[in-house]
Amino acid sequence: MQGHQVHYEVFSRRAPGGGWTLDQATENRAQAIANAQEMMKEGKVAGVRVTKETLDPETREFQSVTILNLGSTETVKKKKVVENQDPLCVSPQDLYTVHARERIGRLLEGWLERKGATPFELLHRADLVEELEASGTDLQHAIQKVAIPEAQARDMTVHELIRTFSSLVERAIDRLLKDFRKGGMPNIDAEGFARAAERVSKDPERAYLLGAGVAASIAPAKTWSEKISRLLDLADAAPVTGPPRGLALQVIEQPLAEILGSKTGLDNVIGKDLDLGAQLAAMTRLAACDAIDALMRIEPSVAKVMPPLSEAATRLSKWLAAEDFESVRAAIARRVVRELNGPRRLRPGDATGEIEVMRGLAMALTAAAGALLPLDDIQNAFVQRSKMLVTGDFVEVYLGRERSAREEAEALMWLVENVIGGANKRQAGRYLGAGIAALRFEKEFRNGPQTAAVKLQILAALQRSVARSGLVAEDYTPIQMKIGDVGGMVEADARLVQTLARTPASPSQKLLLMLRLAVGEVAPLGPAADRAKHEAFKLVRQDDTRADLIEQPECMGKVRELLGALGHAA
Repeated sequence: MQGHQVHYEVFSRRAPGGGWTLDQATENRAQAIANAQEMMKEGKVAGVRVTKETLDPETREFQSVTILNLGSTETVKKKKVVENQDPLCVSPQDLYTVHARERIGRLLEGWLERKGATPFELLHRADLVEELEASGTDLQHAIQKVAIPEAQARDMTVHELIRTFSSLVERAIDRLLKDFRKGGMPNIDAEGFARAAERVSKDPERAYLLGAGVAASIAPAKTWSEKISRLLDLADAAPVTGPPRGLALQVIEQPLAEILGSKTGLDNVIGKDLDLGAQLAAMTRLAACDAIDALMRIEPSVAKVMPPLSEAATRLSKWLAAEDFESVRAAIARRVVRELNGPRRLRPGDATGEIEVMRGLAMALTAAAGALLPLDDIQNAFVQRSKMLVTGDFVEVYLGRERSAREEAEALMWLVENVIGGANKRQAGRYLGAGIAALRFEKEFRNGPQTAAVKLQILAALQRSVARSGLVAEDYTPIQMKIGDVGGMVEADARLVQTLARTPASPSQKLLLMLRLAVGEVAPLGPAADRAKHEAFKLVRQDDTRADLIEQPECMGKVRELLGALGHAA
């Protein structure tokens, strides 16, 4: 294996059985092992692993060998689940659970959308139940759609399950209609929400009774935004403390989560004409307004991608900032993750905007991590989203046809910096390396209209950016070397170092300039910097240079600093 490129990678997992996260890549074996041991000692991780990665020069693939395992490194085996053969719902009360309401929403999505209602309202409003029962086919189709897969999973006949679910639905409908005919449901608009919540708070069916009152109160609303406003009015009028307040907010939370968990409901609140990127930004701000607003004040790139919130959304965001509506925040968070993992573009027709909005969203969601989503879920979602940015089609559209070679290199550098995931970084790095290695890049810098000094400064900045882009050393070092080679050609064409050495400036000024070139400050590291270094050492040995530096103490300090940097670089 002599001559092969080798580096070491440190992985960690935050919890037993969790996924592995790459924390470090280095060529120093001892440092990798020491860092892994330190992470375990601090107790911040459940397990660490150090691997040795060796690059095969023929296949250009890395061969991985684990050299250290500490803590929980084995995957936790999931226990085999014995499936319950009983029907999912056996009583009318079972239809009011969160999982049952989610399934009802999926099965009757079209019908509920036409009626402008949520599953919560369907289960608590007699008028909606009567309309659904009268429709005949909608209800029957919903029962068939749930019975067929359940029959296959439970080894039962479809007809048997259809009879079971039909009986359950009939009993639930009869119960609701009977309760409404008896006239025992709360009239919140007449009685007051706080008083109604306090009155039913000790009843065994308190959530069902108060839910019927809430559903009747929001029924006159014509739009989803108006429904949300009515629900927030009720939240403002809820009891101040005690079990009645908990009951009141718990009941309000159910229709809120259903409205914001649906596409049409959420779009109506945050805006229908927004592209996906703006929608996700608005959702993130809606669910974590305090953290996002604080980030917007210090990070212009986040403020740029955040659309303004409507009046209803702003009011809702203040409630979501508290701890009362956790499931509502969860519904929004699930929608954000689902869309990030989906195939739709964030900014259709604007490749640069796609990267900008993804960057802003990544910063915003990371700032809200914990309160909104687990950090691992956020990272995984953006790794998936980054895969879309390193496809050949996207890069071709992103670069366009009007950019210069320098502009293409800077654009590709921006792409490298903003994608995450090891494979995505490497792919973006390949595009960048190909662009800089192209003859067009070399010709543009050698024959361009700028002065040699300006070209070298541009190349130096680009070379430094490559090291900060997140690429591993094996990927960015060849790119840096090519930039240095181009810089050497530019300097040689202009004979810049020789010209500067013959200028009438003072020896100390010439030395400072040579050192700035040599350390990669105003020229890329490589042949140009090496020639400047050689000239700088010649100047240092001259008596007139030393005498000039003695007369200028402030200049002496700068020279020492640059010499130290030069020695460190060497």
